[in-house]
Amino acid sequence: MTLREAYQRGEALLTEAGITDARLDAWYLLEHVSGVGRTMYYTMPDKILTEVQEKQYIGFVEKRAQRIPLQHLTGTQEFMGLEFRVNEHVLIPRQDTETLVEEAIRFIHKYKEKSCGALAGNICRKNEKIFRLLDMCTGSGCILLSILHEIRKEEKMRIQGTGTDVSEKALETARENAESLHIRADFLHSDLFDKVEGTYQMIVSNPPYIRTDVIKTLQEEVRQHDPLLALDGKEDGLYFYREIVDKARRFLVSGGCLLFEIGADQGEAVQSMMCEAGYTHVAVKKDLAGLDRVVSGVYDE
Repeated sequence: MTLREAYQRGEALLTEAGITDARLDAWYLLEHVSGVGRTMYYTMPDKILTEVQEKQYIGFVEKRAQRIPLQHLTGTQEFMGLEFRVNEHVLIPRQDTETLVEEAIRFIHKYKEKSCGALAGNICRKNEKIFRLLDMCTGSGCILLSILHEIRKEEKMRIQGTGTDVSEKALETARENAESLHIRADFLHSDLFDKVEGTYQMIVSNPPYIRTDVIKTLQEEVRQHDPLLALDGKEDGLYFYREIVDKARRFLVSGGCLLFEIGADQGEAVQSMMCEAGYTHVAVKKDLAGLDRVVSGVYDE
C-alpha cells in the first residue's frame, strides 16, 4: 500500500465512522506511523509502506473510528509549543488552557519587573528571591511545565514549581513529561491541599468543573476516555473552586495570585466566590473564542 492509498483509505474509513476531522486525523496517524512529513508525502506519494507500517496504520484508524482519541493513539499532544505525553490517566491538553498559562506568565513578569499594576496589587515583594508556584490538579503537568519553561528562559528569574494531583497515575505521566522536556519540577500526591506545605506566590488550577449530570452528554472521546476524576465537578460544577478558594488563602503569601481555568458559563460564579472570600483585583479573562476562560485574584492579608 502506498502513502496515498493509505491516506485515502484512512480518510474514507474515518468519514464513514462519522469522525468530524476525518481527513486531518487520517493524516496525523499516517505521519505518526510512517514518519513522513507533508513535503515528502507530496513529492513521494507512491512510496510503499512496510507491512508493519500498513498494519499499524489501519489498526490505528480502526481504533480512531471507535472514538479512541487521536492523542491516545499517537501518545502525544502539543501545548504551548511543547510536546506532552498523554494517556488515559490525564486530560488531553487543550488550546483553551493556554489562556491560563499566558495569564500566569503575565503575572510572574510583573513580579520580576518589580512593577505592580492595579490588577496585580501587592504581588511584588523585593525581599523574595525565589518565586514559588503551585499547580493544583496538575494532570499531565502541561500548565506547570509550560510556565516553568517560559519563565526559565529569563536567567534572572528563579522559580520553583510543584504540581499536585490525587491520581498517582497522572503524576507518573507528569514526571515523565518533566523528564522528557528537561524541566525541573516537583510533584506531590495530594488530595487538594492535604499534603501541601509552605507558602506560594502563585497557585494555578484547572480543576474538574463539569457538572455531574452533563458528563453523559459529552463527546464519546471525552466521556469514555478522559479520566472521570479530571472531569467531574460534582452537582453544580463548582465544588473544587469552593474548596480551593477557601483553602488557598492559607498557602498564598500576602499579594499572591490565585488563577483558575473555568467553564465558559462559570465566570460570574467563580468571580463572586473569590470576591466574597476576600480576594482583590478579581478579574475574568476571555479565551481566543471570546468565552470566559480564566478567573484570577490577589490575596492580601
